[in-house]
Amino acid sequence: MEQRLAAILAADMAGYSRLMEIDEAGTLARLKTHRIELMDPAIAKNKGHIIKTTGDGMLVEFQSVSDAVKCAVEIQQRMKRRNSDVPQDRRIEFRIGINLGDIIFDEQDIFGDGVNIASRIEQLADVGGVCITAAVATQIVDRLEVAIEDLGEKTLKNISRPVHLFRLGLEASTLPARLDGSDANRSVAKPSIVVLPFINMSGDPDQEFFADGLTEDIITELSRRHELFVISRNSSFVYKNRAVNVREVAEKLGAQYLVEGSVRKIGDRVRVTVQLIDAISDAHIWADKYDRKLDDIFAIQDEVTGAIVATLPGRVEAAQRDQLARTKPANMAAYECALAAKVLHHKGTVSDNQQAQLLIDRAVALDPGYAHAHAWRACILGQAWVNGWCEDKDAVWDEIVAALDRALALDDNDADVHRILAAVNVNNNALTTARYHQERALCLNPNYDLVVVQQGELLTWLGRPEEGIEWIRKAMRLNPHHPERFWSHLGKSHFAAHQYGEAIEAFMHLSVMDHVQHAFVAACYGWLGDEIAATGHLEKVRTLAPQFDIPSFLATMHYAQESDVQHLREGLVKAENNCDDTSPKAV
Repeated sequence: MEQRLAAILAADMAGYSRLMEIDEAGTLARLKTHRIELMDPAIAKNKGHIIKTTGDGMLVEFQSVSDAVKCAVEIQQRMKRRNSDVPQDRRIEFRIGINLGDIIFDEQDIFGDGVNIASRIEQLADVGGVCITAAVATQIVDRLEVAIEDLGEKTLKNISRPVHLFRLGLEASTLPARLDGSDANRSVAKPSIVVLPFINMSGDPDQEFFADGLTEDIITELSRRHELFVISRNSSFVYKNRAVNVREVAEKLGAQYLVEGSVRKIGDRVRVTVQLIDAISDAHIWADKYDRKLDDIFAIQDEVTGAIVATLPGRVEAAQRDQLARTKPANMAAYECALAAKVLHHKGTVSDNQQAQLLIDRAVALDPGYAHAHAWRACILGQAWVNGWCEDKDAVWDEIVAALDRALALDDNDADVHRILAAVNVNNNALTTARYHQERALCLNPNYDLVVVQQGELLTWLGRPEEGIEWIRKAMRLNPHHPERFWSHLGKSHFAAHQYGEAIEAFMHLSVMDHVQHAFVAACYGWLGDEIAATGHLEKVRTLAPQFDIPSFLATMHYAQESDVQHLREGLVKAENNCDDTSPKAV
């Protein structure tokens, strides 16, 4: 047996039995995800060594007390951010205790007074808190920027002497995001937007609550979009029932864009008009109106809110792109670099991807604390990884993982971070992890068209294409200006649902099809028995991808069910059997 002095961190999940009773499978899946994404990386980063795990807890050894405390604070603060949008009765939260003392190692387990005390004080910690002994407090008091509260001496079960305990004040700590000091000054300049109170044009005072509620909902939902800076309700409602000058309001509130609108009741119908204004030029960027039957005023409010907040960010981004086109690249700030990189990424070519990588790298260099830039760096590198536009795929994959870890550490409540994590995990065939991040992204921003359409994609991979179709069509309704690729996702979902005519119709909306889309159309016609059309599209496939063969193509798919893989294979075989004898056959 080996005996030595070490810092011991004991962690245990609060309310484990209750959560397991409510949702056993879901609790285990979320706990596993928190371990993989948050706890294990934090332990490794701070040079910890996991000695023992239980179903809901663990014992970790650290050679440095400071490292143990840094790790505990990072875990608890990041868990708090993760739980900010989770109902109280569904939250996974931990208690952590840290002690410095002698421990005995024997056959991959640890024993001794030091371990026992760590386990006992963990039980006295607040839910989501950290409790430490006097030995630990003495070591960190002048070394770490963290508040320490004296709890006095406590009697612990099966410990003969009282133990002096302290509580870490996590609210005052700046450890997690700034351990290396690189994120102290945020420099990103996001587009700012103010939503002015919608005007009640009905002449009916009872409709006033609808206009105010609609305004408040739009502000709340827009605030979910972390690429925008949204002026608070308190500031915007100062201008309720007042004639406003756009430029004056914008100058006082520091807003680049204004949203204004009106509500009018006409018989049994309600009309909502909305417009987006560039405050600097006083130009109208976008306007729309929504006519709905007045059956359920709250349902109308939700529907109109969803439509507006799905469209507005895209219109703001389009306006920013127009401004960017007139900006010299040398003057770009972090946000502008990220925006330009996203534009290039969506073009989907090798050269555009390379330029996007350069721009997103610059965005990260300009503002290391910009979570959105780190997430999009992973997305842009992921595009290169998926399409084979990189020489060392393993090295690029490591960069993708590192970028996403950084994005999560900086902002765990950015829907884009989780959306991109879901997409990357789908492409790595880790569908369980992808599903967790997708559901989190959807919870964070249910009206974000890119999140909604991805829900449809994921359900299709999971063997539920009929549900996937509904989600993709919802994304199209949310954003009438949706990217063209939504039609491709819809076509693939219809194919998986054996709805070949609808699939072909969806693919035909694309202005240009790549070899993957032509392959799906060929498989559709193969199943429909249209030899001429099937052959034509398969020839297009081989023109665009001369090395195409069915087994390699199927290996790029992410279906969870083998029956879906075979369904696509059989469609392609049917199409291929109609080609001339010189064409390579399926194997």
